[in-house]
Amino acid sequence: MSVKLRMTHTTRAVLRVLLEADPHPTFGTIIREATGLSTGTLYPILERLEFRGAATSQWEDVAEMEKEPGRPRRRYYSLTDAGRSLARDAEKTGAL
Repeated sequence: MSVKLRMTHTTRAVLRVLLEADPHPTFGTIIREATGLSTGTLYPILERLEFRGAATSQWEDVAEMEKEPGRPRRRYYSLTDAGRSLARDAEKTGAL
């Protein structure tokens, strides 16, 4: 499956973080800190990556969240095979 995605600087930054974390899912705060992006920029990018089939997300179990009272539930993101291929191709061409 080929993923068509506009490869902006910010999209490349998010893909780089997800590729570095691969195969382990990572959550938004980690991605935000690694990229320096604001939440208003980051989450629309993650939504586009999901919509285009380049990434998936999953909410953590409530039991995990409850181990640290007071913190919000985390949503974990990871690359799909198509997203991994897209990120590696961008990396090869120097776009990442």
